[in-house]
Amino acid sequence: MALRNSYEAYGAMARLFHWLTVVLVIAAWAIGMFRGGLPDGAARATAMFLHFNFGLAILALLAARILWRLADPAPPMPKTPLGRLGEIAAASAHGLSYLLLLAVPLIGIAIVFARGRPLPVFGLAEIASPWAPDRDFANMLKPWHGLLANALMLIAFLHAVAALVHHFVFHDPTLRRMIGPAPERP
Repeated sequence: MALRNSYEAYGAMARLFHWLTVVLVIAAWAIGMFRGGLPDGAARATAMFLHFNFGLAILALLAARILWRLADPAPPMPKTPLGRLGEIAAASAHGLSYLLLLAVPLIGIAIVFARGRPLPVFGLAEIASPWAPDRDFANMLKPWHGLLANALMLIAFLHAVAALVHHFVFHDPTLRRMIGPAPERP
């Protein structure tokens, strides 16, 4: 498979960024949703350590993904029965996804710092909070973090449904461009 995108399909790097992001978002969201069911102590601390680091990895992947996309533009969208309206909807969903992939981890980081705690960075280092603890601010941000994380999951779900509709209803190459064999670049 070609590393870069071809006219017909996404290349190995774009696919890697996409699917790693999918896995990390689902994992971070699941930990955030179900950590309350974990017993206090080591299990919960480990889960939150993973949650923080998955969020940081999502930010790093997002930055790399944007840089890669600038250097290797996406293949053109195939024509569908939805026409221009479908193109606008797809572009809007992608833009909102990117915005949420940025906002959710950044709000999470702000919550950690507002609690006066250091941010663990992949177990290699910690970033000290740049401001004094402010529990009220942290408590105000927490529902937004959850709400936007749920919005990201909803957009991702709709994205997956749309890909399946393209594949099974419209019979166009939209889904195959991301999961099928990528043609070698000439």
